[in-house]
Amino acid sequence: MSIFEAAMLFCFGFAWPLSIYRSYKSRTNSGKSLPFLCVVFLGYISGTLHKIIYNFDLVIILYILNGLMVLADIVLYYRNKRLMEIS
Repeated sequence: MSIFEAAMLFCFGFAWPLSIYRSYKSRTNSGKSLPFLCVVFLGYISGTLHKIIYNFDLVIILYILNGLMVLADIVLYYRNKRLMEIS
């Protein structure tokens, strides 16, 4: 397990709960980019698959947690888009 990979994922993962909270409370997509969120999500999926296929270790947990948080932000993006259309 690489301590540097784990540190990078931990630091990236620290920002996602704040982004999710902001998306949930604001009920808008202001400052959000769906293509960016999808690219980041694809990156976490790729990292997870790499860990499964080539180098399985506990860092996979960080990939999965970060991926789930990005997925939650994507779901909130669509929720907020629907709410904005209703208003």
